[in-house]
Amino acid sequence: MAVTEQEHTTDMTQPSPTSAAPADPVVRPAPHRWLWYALGGGLPRRNRGWVLFDTTTSTWWARHVVRSLVQMAVPIALVMLLLPAGWGLRLAAAGGGIALGMVYSLAYMVEATENRVVKAGYPVGTAAAHREARWEAREQRDRQRRQAAAARRAARYRDRTGR
Repeated sequence: MAVTEQEHTTDMTQPSPTSAAPADPVVRPAPHRWLWYALGGGLPRRNRGWVLFDTTTSTWWARHVVRSLVQMAVPIALVMLLLPAGWGLRLAAAGGGIALGMVYSLAYMVEATENRVVKAGYPVGTAAAHREARWEAREQRDRQRRQAAAARRAARYRDRTGR
């Protein structure tokens, strides 16, 4: 199928996540900016590459859980300090709040991380595309490793049996 000039220029303006185009530098935010980011705020443009890294690295799900716990820290602290009840009830209320909050947080994990990437200025679907590309690359490496191991086993078998 031939690509028209207009389609070609459109493709060049929106590089794919797996293209070799130079990526934004990964500049980690300062602790106070990370706290703002964890609470749902945006980061400066210089941290744009880090936001993409944060939401697509192999530990993106654990980073999301940590951000969720940071978001829940303030209400949980208020419950523990201000609830006019015994410590057992305070702990139960805090534990229930954390459990319910984590259920919702994990249920909407992909959408929440995608929203962070969009807030950083990337098109919708960028984080998912990066994670998918990383998964496919890992699967390809594993497939090649398994094929090489199978070839070594077959060679050992041929050497042992003389076939």
